[in-house]
Amino acid sequence: MSASEKIKTFIENGGWIRKMFESGITLKQEFGEDNVFDLSLGNPIIEPPSQFQSALLKLAQNPIPGMHRYMPNAGYIETREAIAKTINSDSGLSLTSQHLVMTCGAAAGLNVILKSLLNTGEEVIILSPYFVEYEYYIDNHSGVSIVVPTNSDFTPDLLALEKAISPLTKAIIINSPNNPTGVVYGESTYSNISNLLNKKQNEYKTKIYLISDEPYRKITFAGVQCPNWFNYYDNSLIVHSHAKDLALPGERIGYIAVSPKSYDAETLINALTFSNRILGFVNAPALMQNLIKSLQTASVDSSIYEEKMNFLYTELTNMGYEIVKPQGAFYLFPKSPITDDSAFSEELLKENVLVVPGRGFGTPGYFRISYCVEDKVIEGSLHGFRKMAQKYNLKS
Repeated sequence: MSASEKIKTFIENGGWIRKMFESGITLKQEFGEDNVFDLSLGNPIIEPPSQFQSALLKLAQNPIPGMHRYMPNAGYIETREAIAKTINSDSGLSLTSQHLVMTCGAAAGLNVILKSLLNTGEEVIILSPYFVEYEYYIDNHSGVSIVVPTNSDFTPDLLALEKAISPLTKAIIINSPNNPTGVVYGESTYSNISNLLNKKQNEYKTKIYLISDEPYRKITFAGVQCPNWFNYYDNSLIVHSHAKDLALPGERIGYIAVSPKSYDAETLINALTFSNRILGFVNAPALMQNLIKSLQTASVDSSIYEEKMNFLYTELTNMGYEIVKPQGAFYLFPKSPITDDSAFSEELLKENVLVVPGRGFGTPGYFRISYCVEDKVIEGSLHGFRKMAQKYNLKS
């Protein structure tokens, strides 16, 4: 066989988002695009903000000599300085360009970090529900995933987390605003996790790194703010992508920031830079690096997503679906009316409504809705949800 047994197993067990997305393509060919309601993929339909378009036009009309050549593997110094300045204004710390590594989006950033940190068999804690790819990224670098369930409101279960931390724990990945739930962790959660990790570091005489995966950091609702991990935990790294806040998922541009208070930060940053190269990314795209240095305070209008969320949340809860109301990102994670979330998703598919089963996020019994789509898609999907609510006697 041409493919490895491991990859064949991964393909069979995972990839729920892509499976549903590809099912959507088939349905659209059969029934027409306007008759299929695809809520499966977090592919934002909002265009990049006007500042991006202006910066792109300016750069195209006034190209910088040598702007398409190689640069340091960590990225352009001036771009890293601009990002450091923004983080400093948020955290009150004193990052410099030396604390930043530019990456090909957050996915590359996570792989670069895990490659740099992990020895074979060391453990990385992830909180369920979690982003689909985390387990694969950890496996890429010979680590072991330790999945810890969250509370009923999808906030971290500190007792479960404490039990999961062992002498082999090398890192924990935190994702807030969360994909797939839209939950945003507050200051008390940051403090409690920080205190717990410091306690366990002292107990085991080890270093435990907190990796904060933050592509949705600027997509929050009702005045909710995301605290900065650098103000809570020394051994922390932030991974950011401009896929969501600048609506640039196809451009693959992001960064890693290392806390200046992190243990042996200089060695870690050197490892990140080296890993960026040997994993084959080499450097983040030069064009995007030149653009985003002037766009660190820009973002899409998150109120557009908030309006979509409020509409869909109200409609579904009125039908009887149980949902923890999101505070950010652009997903809903309702409880499935039946235990088998995969079977429920297949039933919705018969109504030309595409969602992703919760088991794809490590949490069976739920399903994910992505509402970063056109309003007509959201409105058109309601018939399918209503039909399922009636079938399973949900109480409105």
